Amino acid sequence: MSLTYSNMMELGAKAPGFTLPDTVSGQAVSLSEWKSEVGTVVVFICNHCPYVHHINAPLVALAHRYQQKGIQFLAISSNNVETHPQDAPELMTQVAAEEGYPFPYLYDQSQEVAKAYGAECTPDFFVFDKDLACVYRGRFDDSRPQKDEATGSDLSQALDAFLAGRPVSQEQHPSMGCNIKWK
Repeated sequence: MSLTYSNMMELGAKAPGFTLPDTVSGQAVSLSEWKSEVGTVVVFICNHCPYVHHINAPLVALAHRYQQKGIQFLAISSNNVETHPQDAPELMTQVAAEEGYPFPYLYDQSQEVAKAYGAECTPDFFVFDKDLACVYRGRFDDSRPQKDEATGSDLSQALDAFLAGRPVSQEQHPSMGCNIKWK
């Protein structure tokens, strides 16, 4: 594991479009079709990362809570499965079922989507408004594996402000986790 910090996309930047296979449904999912008219969260995760394992259950709970408020979630894995076979699509399907992901779990085989977003680590969160302009990028919260309980406080505060029509705090912290396994 190589500890890596997120790149912090520029606030206001437009979400790069994509169409990727969903390892849960077997269907192609495009951002333009799945985005919400309220807001959309794109998160880069993978199967093997201990930072992702640490937040999985709280992420599922948080997604359920905010999906009821109109926020769409999309998860993407961009890892090189030749060097990290535990992140292969068929295992993504299994992890999504075991964890109860209430969102598509997309496979970015070419890694072009991760590069377009400037994603560097797992997990790495991006929140976009209805026009797909970035309003938040960074961490789930300040917890770490084997240190503190994951709550999703940073992401929740951003989503709460956004949903209330208040400006999302400009003080945003980079996510940290395992580096994306590049080809």
